[in-house]
Amino acid sequence: MNRRRLLQGLSFSMLAAKLSGTSSLYGQAAEPQPQPARTFSPNDRIQVGFIGPGSRGQELIRQLLRTPGVEIAAQCDVYEPRFAEVNELVGKNVPAHKDYRELLDRKDLDVIYIATPPVFHASYSIAAMKGGRPVYCEKTIGFTPEDCTNVVEAARKTGQIFQVGHQMRYASWIVESVNRVRKGDIGEPTHVYGYWHRSDNWRREVPNPSLEHLMNWRLYRESSGGLLEELGSHHIDIANWVFGEQPQTLLGTSSIAVYHDGRTVGDNVQAVLGYSKGRRMFFSSLTDNGLMADQVWVYGTEGSLQITLADATFYKRTSKMITEASHSDVVQKGVETGASYNADSAMPYRGPGHRVNMKRDEDPTLTACKSFMECVRNKQQPFANVDVGFRSAIACSVGRQAMYEGREAKIPQLTA
Repeated sequence: MNRRRLLQGLSFSMLAAKLSGTSSLYGQAAEPQPQPARTFSPNDRIQVGFIGPGSRGQELIRQLLRTPGVEIAAQCDVYEPRFAEVNELVGKNVPAHKDYRELLDRKDLDVIYIATPPVFHASYSIAAMKGGRPVYCEKTIGFTPEDCTNVVEAARKTGQIFQVGHQMRYASWIVESVNRVRKGDIGEPTHVYGYWHRSDNWRREVPNPSLEHLMNWRLYRESSGGLLEELGSHHIDIANWVFGEQPQTLLGTSSIAVYHDGRTVGDNVQAVLGYSKGRRMFFSSLTDNGLMADQVWVYGTEGSLQITLADATFYKRTSKMITEASHSDVVQKGVETGASYNADSAMPYRGPGHRVNMKRDEDPTLTACKSFMECVRNKQQPFANVDVGFRSAIACSVGRQAMYEGREAKIPQLTA
């Protein structure tokens, strides 16, 4: 089977069969019958249908169990052992389906959560919205550029509430920090550097070789956008937020440098995204060395910001290290120096920094789930809406293919 055909739009049913090992569970989605919109009173419990309760899906379920007024009412997965795991997590037997269409046909579900591999996000999201349900979909919203566009069009046409799983937008210290940047606390932001380095080969043990592509979908191009999509999409979203726009171009590279185990997705990624006015975002991800871990640096004309998964710190710019006068002195008088020129004046350069003091009372994923449910009750679009999802996902879907082909990609812009 030619990978290029898969990446350029192989039918949904064929790809699902490849991942699940069977052709009977999935098919081209039938046009769903819209369910009547429900109005919620403060005491009503919102019934959740959950598609894809794997590792990330179960983390979402844990947070939903901590969200007031929510009931896990149905689950769907092609891998049956997940059902027992969810039942143990929830503490009851949750009705289970192996075909997502059966779940969407239920009349007792108010919202749909989707945490499958991203290759299925668009099809499931569109079917759920056409069926009259608000959707919370993990990032990215689409695997191909067409997917991304189709999800936006479905959300606009149906008017359904749609939230993408960019939980960093719900972390209090990140919200406060980005707001301060946009107000000018570090001058004009010009560059964003994102690092997501860790020692994790991404491979899962499988109970049966026939399940390799289903369990290790992240390792293969047919089903995975790789590190740029799985990790970089979060940092691209922060750059979009900081700059107030989506990227226009992407130039990057990816290779298999360490884990030569049959995977076709790179174990490292480096990408440079271009924004207007010459601004840039750089993303690096390694899977064999955890130095730098997960952090984002925002550089501005008057200072810098460091964001981690736990906190954020602002650094004010010190005076320029090399002035016109000092250049003149060097030319006229010379200097005595070792291997490096005037190191004392260049390091340390950032000072102690100023920590963003925000109360961290809950996990950002929990905050994102609570916010989504409030939007459902109040019939409002969320902060991490479908447009936000498009602007990060389109960069990943276009950039992925560009990196494979070794070229710079122009990224389609979201239209009004």
